[in-house]
Amino acid sequence: MKQVKITAVRQTVYTDLVERYENPMEHPCDVAVGQTWVSTDGTRPDGLCPEAWETMRKFVEALARGEGNFFDGWMKNSYSAMVSCNDGFRPMTFHIERID
Repeated sequence: MKQVKITAVRQTVYTDLVERYENPMEHPCDVAVGQTWVSTDGTRPDGLCPEAWETMRKFVEALARGEGNFFDGWMKNSYSAMVSCNDGFRPMTFHIERID
């Protein structure tokens, strides 16, 4: 199995949706842009948001098994993927890549 690096690269905040639909929250997302984790053997790294993990898990597990080339050449680096968490108010986008 390979290691996979996970990097938080961008967060988008839809303030109009937050104001209209969301109840006030003190810590809606504790992930910071630039934060990184390493998954070993396709497991969730400590400290990575469990909900974000669910959106990227299948890609991380596949990369850890040595698979790649998702969606027929989607990424310039075929051993990587770009995924976002499922927070409809402030999705965080993650770059995941196999590291050797």
